[in-house]
Amino acid sequence: MAGMKIGLTGGIGSGKSMVASFWVEAGATVIDSDAIARQLTLARGAAMPSILAEFGPTMLTADGSLDRQRMRELVFAEPAAKQRLESILHPLIGQQTRAAAAAARTDLIVFDVPLLVESGRWLARVERVLVVDCEEETQIVRVMQRSGWTRPAVEAVLALQARRSERRACADAVIYNEGISPAELRLQVLTLAQRWSGRL
Repeated sequence: MAGMKIGLTGGIGSGKSMVASFWVEAGATVIDSDAIARQLTLARGAAMPSILAEFGPTMLTADGSLDRQRMRELVFAEPAAKQRLESILHPLIGQQTRAAAAAARTDLIVFDVPLLVESGRWLARVERVLVVDCEEETQIVRVMQRSGWTRPAVEAVLALQARRSERRACADAVIYNEGISPAELRLQVLTLAQRWSGRL
């Protein structure tokens, strides 16, 4: 079944994962590109032979999965490393997201893609773009609280992501997740789902 394809994106700490859960409640199929990337980089994951060949055994944990913290540090230190990693992961993620979309049986298909704007390719694959937005300071505080990261670590991730204005410029709709309750956030998502599916 060919459903409307929606791209869901937002910076780290914006609340995108909660928004994605409300899309599931609205009856959408949500395809999480980050979850796919994690599966690809587990021990014996499809990406691991290429990652081992490209980066060497120091990027592996004891069980043979990707050492995400070490890779994050390398990407921050060497921008070219990010491109090398993406050249391995992105084609595999693309294959799996297309397969998941082809198997979907819902009116709405939501691709949860943190770097949707940054990648460039995703904008041509979706019919609508929903951006979850909030103040940068809010992002920093949320990530520090949930992950235990230091402020510099969160700021380093933010520096690699698109600016808020760049995301909003690509959006068909923006949910401003600042100073609202989860119930209010849920209502916004469910209302938008009804509108975009033609039920409202």
